[in-house]
Amino acid sequence: MAQVSIARVRDRVRSAFWLVSALCAVAAVVLAVGIVSVDELIGDFQSRFLFPGPPEGARSLLGAIITAMITFTGLVFSITVVVLVLTSNQFSPRILRTFVRDRTIQWSLGIFVATFVYAMTVIRTVLGTNADGAFVPRIAVTVAFLLVLASVGLFIVYISHIANMIRVSSIIATIGEQSRRLIEDRYPAGPPPPTSTPTPTLPDTATVVANRRPGVVVSVNERGLTEQARRKNLVVALVPRVGDFVPAGAPLLRVCGDLEPGFEGDLVERVALDDERTMEQDVAFGFRQLVDIAEKALSPALNDPTTACQSVDAMHDLLRRLVTRTSPSGGVADTDGQVRLIVRRYLFDDFLAVAVAEVWHFGRDSTQVPERLTTMLRDLESAARPEHRPAVQHWLAVVSGAAGDAPRPG
Repeated sequence: MAQVSIARVRDRVRSAFWLVSALCAVAAVVLAVGIVSVDELIGDFQSRFLFPGPPEGARSLLGAIITAMITFTGLVFSITVVVLVLTSNQFSPRILRTFVRDRTIQWSLGIFVATFVYAMTVIRTVLGTNADGAFVPRIAVTVAFLLVLASVGLFIVYISHIANMIRVSSIIATIGEQSRRLIEDRYPAGPPPPTSTPTPTLPDTATVVANRRPGVVVSVNERGLTEQARRKNLVVALVPRVGDFVPAGAPLLRVCGDLEPGFEGDLVERVALDDERTMEQDVAFGFRQLVDIAEKALSPALNDPTTACQSVDAMHDLLRRLVTRTSPSGGVADTDGQVRLIVRRYLFDDFLAVAVAEVWHFGRDSTQVPERLTTMLRDLESAARPEHRPAVQHWLAVVSGAAGDAPRPG
């Protein structure tokens, strides 16, 4: 775990759908045992605010809570699955990760499971009958009742939240917000950090390190790779870009320098692969999700160009941020200013091609889409830095019909 980036660890924790429920279940057991211990310590304490009933009444109440919470949990899980299926079919299967990572959904399931586990733990401590050897943990039973009230309130919040989440405007806004945060991190405003030497080009004789298992490059521990390269006086280049699929045995790294036998494993472990693209370091994946929503909306099955235009608007905001910034260098320097790592990055031209090419291909016959793309490109042209303006002018000519059909991106 130490070899992967902090973003990778954070994404794994956030995407673990079971983690919050498991933590809530453990916390419920600890809470139940603790409160029952307090009940045993203070004895049969009577209060107008605590459960007043006998053991049989406590068992009945806790049994009803257990049954209700199982039903609640099953209902929430069923609604979540239905929402996942609908959004996958209606928009794009690549946005399902957003729902899995949603904290309201995770905590709703977690609190319902916690209430069930809490009641199960407490009911076993209710002893005796009305007449003989009775023990009722009145504080614990009262807390179980309060947890049910909290669960009912959370269920109302969950229904409202899930209804809002499946709105296309909310989905597009969420993807846009994630992309903006990532742009600020990966493509910050202002001049790129200077290095003491220009980014080197590795010779053809550089050692090729093969990928060990198939997967998509989701993140790179740049600090770890740079430090490893500095220690061994190497220069390391990542062959694919973040977001690219790499088959097993294909080149993953190219290393210039005296690479010790076995050391390549330390380098490979600092490149995280997964089964699908994520928003850890992959800004282009945000564009890909928005383009997929636009393409789905433009399909004959849906024929919803307004949704496609909403996606274009979201990409317009992202592109306007990028068009005013310099593309960062692919070189990562060590503490001495020596470039030790070369990472291929998406440039503005790449983002623009992803955003425009396919939407134009499928939406050129729409009434709304060409006009919206033209408006976006003209605004980008007015705000673009000199090095970005030729790409914007090219796509503006394509959309205006002066340069023929647009090539499909790879």
